[in-house]
Amino acid sequence: MVKEIERAGIPVVHVCTVTPISMTVGANRIVPAVAIPHPLGNPSLGAAEEKQLRRKIVQTALDALATKVDGQTIFEVK
Repeated sequence: MVKEIERAGIPVVHVCTVTPISMTVGANRIVPAVAIPHPLGNPSLGAAEEKQLRRKIVQTALDALATKVDGQTIFEVK
């Protein structure tokens, strides 16, 4: 589905826990997530730390949307 949306001219970011799967399905902008049951968070962190982690992942995804790519690119969460 990611490839079809991109073909229509809409940039897509695939936030995922298993990046090789994203590569296999052909996603161009890939942002690694934390874990399968908690892709955008880590319940073992305190509330403030988890919020900061979530913000970093979402900000990375937004930055990826604004980045022109030529082929598959993994954007590391900083």
